[in-house]
Amino acid sequence: MNDSVVVTPDWLAAHREDPQVRIVDVRDAWEYDGIGHVPGAVSIPFDSYRDESDVDRGTLPGAEAFADLCSEAGISPEDTIVAYDDTHGVFAARFVLTALEYGHDDVRLLDGDYSAWNREYETSSETPDVESTEYEPDPLAPEESPLVDYAAVEAALERGALFVDTREAHEFEEARLPGAVRFDWREVVDDETRRLKPADELEELLAEYGITPDREIVLYCNTARRISHTYVVLRALGYENVSFYEGSLTEWLANDGEVESGEVE
Repeated sequence: MNDSVVVTPDWLAAHREDPQVRIVDVRDAWEYDGIGHVPGAVSIPFDSYRDESDVDRGTLPGAEAFADLCSEAGISPEDTIVAYDDTHGVFAARFVLTALEYGHDDVRLLDGDYSAWNREYETSSETPDVESTEYEPDPLAPEESPLVDYAAVEAALERGALFVDTREAHEFEEARLPGAVRFDWREVVDDETRRLKPADELEELLAEYGITPDREIVLYCNTARRISHTYVVLRALGYENVSFYEGSLTEWLANDGEVESGEVE
């Protein structure tokens, strides 16, 4: 796995005291305070960087709001950010996607989650002292962003792109984009270790669903949370032609987009 995208607990343990490595805990504040956290981590809860009021595309919080969060947490644009949660990384991956969209060049996902870290390394209940910054976001231009809108999705359907639905079976059967394949985002996680499966195993697994690097891939779910994890994993494996439908099925249905339903043979 590319460690510029996903880092192991060993990597984080070796680098966590580097002043330019900023660790972000996206769990609820009570978990951060009451259960403990990776030493040196700052708390930026999931709900704080998710906004459903249409301030930006989908549930993105807007560049200014994201900059305020980073500034308060003492993060600078030049820092290496490592984000984690305690849910196999799905909430932390959303932070990674958000940071990338607002121009943060070096943001990575912790392979595993807080529980995986806690099995091998010390935790802390102390809140670190941080000096606030004046974080300046640099949002990606539309042509640079992996995020695509309704019109781009329509065009991708006509081109025969591979649409990957990361939701559960009952959601997929109720309504899905035409021709989509279902790939539950949790399939990439080893339940015993709580970490990602080995890269060669992941590549073989993805290939079983036709999700290969030579395909144009469009990811969607309901509200773009679960696809964040799949997107980060595909990037770590070197997939390049991957689009991220931020509006996902929620927007598609609101625009009366064509759907299929029922079980798949």
